[in-house]
Amino acid sequence: MARTSKKTKAVPIATVVEAAADVDVRSVGEAEAVAATESGAETVSVAASGETVFIPLNKLKKSPRNARKIPHGEADIEAYAASIAAKGILQNLVVEPERDEEGQPTGFYFVTIGEGRRLAQLLRAKRKQIKKTEPIRCVIDTANDPFEISLDENVTRTAMHPADQFEAFRELAETRGWGAEEIAARFGVTAHVVKQRLRLGAVSPKLMQVYRDGGLTLDQLMAFAITEDHSRQEQVYESLSYNRDPSFIRRELMQANVPASDRRAIFIGPESYSEAGGNIVRDLFPEDRGGFYEDVALLDRLVMEKLESIAFRVRGDEGWKWWEAHIDFPHAHGMRRVYPHPVELSPQDEADYAAAQEEYDRLSSEYEDADELPDDVDQRFGELEAEIEHIDAKRHAYDVDDICRSGVFVVLDHDGGARVERGFVRPEDEKPEAEEASDGETVIDRVRVNDDGEVIEDGEDGNHAADLEAEDEYAEEDGKPLSDLLIRDLTAHRTLGLRLALGGQPDMALIAVTHALAAQTFYHAVDAHCLDIRPNSAHLASHADGIEDTAAAKALADRHAGWAADMPRDVADLWGFIAGLDHASVMALFAHCASQTINAVKLPWERKPRAHATADKLATALALDMTANWTPTVRTYLGRVTKALILDAVREAVSDEAADRLASVKKQPMAEAAEQLLAGTGWLPPLMRTTPVAEAESGPVEDIAAPEGNEGFPEAAE
Repeated sequence: MARTSKKTKAVPIATVVEAAADVDVRSVGEAEAVAATESGAETVSVAASGETVFIPLNKLKKSPRNARKIPHGEADIEAYAASIAAKGILQNLVVEPERDEEGQPTGFYFVTIGEGRRLAQLLRAKRKQIKKTEPIRCVIDTANDPFEISLDENVTRTAMHPADQFEAFRELAETRGWGAEEIAARFGVTAHVVKQRLRLGAVSPKLMQVYRDGGLTLDQLMAFAITEDHSRQEQVYESLSYNRDPSFIRRELMQANVPASDRRAIFIGPESYSEAGGNIVRDLFPEDRGGFYEDVALLDRLVMEKLESIAFRVRGDEGWKWWEAHIDFPHAHGMRRVYPHPVELSPQDEADYAAAQEEYDRLSSEYEDADELPDDVDQRFGELEAEIEHIDAKRHAYDVDDICRSGVFVVLDHDGGARVERGFVRPEDEKPEAEEASDGETVIDRVRVNDDGEVIEDGEDGNHAADLEAEDEYAEEDGKPLSDLLIRDLTAHRTLGLRLALGGQPDMALIAVTHALAAQTFYHAVDAHCLDIRPNSAHLASHADGIEDTAAAKALADRHAGWAADMPRDVADLWGFIAGLDHASVMALFAHCASQTINAVKLPWERKPRAHATADKLATALALDMTANWTPTVRTYLGRVTKALILDAVREAVSDEAADRLASVKKQPMAEAAEQLLAGTGWLPPLMRTTPVAEAESGPVEDIAAPEGNEGFPEAAE
């Protein structure tokens, strides 16, 4: 629109309105031309305030007097554009003419109300969906203050209740047959958002009304939307008490199903499960959107089939005698375990390892300061790392004889992976331990065998003690250099000398004790040590169900397997192995073997007050922090104690108010709510707490009650 000359006459508003009365809506040019012609004006002027006109898109500008300062977001503009494309502009823009410094109209218009629609049309023009000169229906307003009416437009409005929106989307899908993609295109949202709203619209009308009335939050409503079973939704809602956390609602609704975070679901994966005919109830609202696996029996069958195929392949590739597959590790199998031993690499492997390590070091030095590695170099690093790890794995191997007598367990790990445990020997596959008898005969499993391999029965040689006495008496005649009695006498004196000498050499004592512990910890049925030390290791799985599947148990098993792999193949070489270790390694091995013997389990029929007091002192000295390995859950603690103890825990860890809110709740919901409240607080039952060192050193010493009958307290009997 051309700028108006200074000589232009003002056009009376009444004239413009009368001229515009012939048609409902005119273009700006038409309205102004009619007004200018009838008034005799030399040039056109602006349309009258209140008139509806079409203005070209490229003649519209953002108003500097708009009250909205935060610009529209991209998602909002996309939604406007989609709605306009499907239905047109449903609400007119309100504009005022732009004027120059002299007060004359410039031909452009400021958008007072409808800036989002203007931006949406500009977006459509950019995408070539409309022209830049697309006529936009506008209402001229020069009577009202632009700032005030733009503020009024954004303040004086009532948003639709989300429940109405959810049900409206559901009605569009049901009555018009529109899918999520089509609804999304018409309203400028993603198809996933539409699916969420459709799912929410399918919630029980009873619960939807509760949501409208403020009895449910949106998060809680989303939790109920995980299933479309209205009766189940209402049943769970009626059973809710204090704990209304969305996660609890989902868990209650899906009690019979397996969550996608379960290790079985992770192991199988949604694709394989779905291909086998399983249905996944999708949870559209959490970020992982994993859902719940409905057919638990199918899932377990798929897990076992996959574990068995892995076990069969491992056995075939490695030659084990047997294999077993289990979802949970069978800890009560009672089998001995063998471990791999160090072996020498072949010359070819040594050369390949050296070459790979050299290239890896060269590339590391060359690209040390690079912010990002080239793709080919990054790929080469991966290849070299894999080759180095593959050759390193060859440094330890199982004896062929062990493989032929042993088997493997393949189980499902806690993180959803397959865990292969090798080297378990069944009792019937154990080799008989052979030892030399004093008379040169071989004793196998306590049965005496002569040099010809014939079993000697106990009664065949008469009284053995009498034979020894006769043997002592006639030792010189038989050519035997020393009698058994003399040997016993001399070795007793030597034992005394060893005790005296070892007591004066702590470093050697450490090696000797470590040797005795390691010989019994890592080798089976051998007396390869001369210290009368017998390490006992209580089987904790018999005291606490599932304890050996914890992260702490896995860490301990890995440490044990690492040492076992370093042990020499023959126990006769164990002394040299330990003596050859540096001091730090000897200490580490000693600590590991000693740790295996700790038993601080309290049993109802045992009375060991001193032992438990010592365990407390050891925990203090070690600064034991059980929060790293244990948390109070319904399964581990809260579901197994009284309501009073649950409330005490919440009161101590959280607050008195939190405990009071739970006081009237039933036991199971109380335990579940307490689990969530205690999460992350670091709370422990008193039995698992460690007394700080300062308190232990400075605090009062508690008297330990003497066992019944004063047993073990000599002073009490005086």
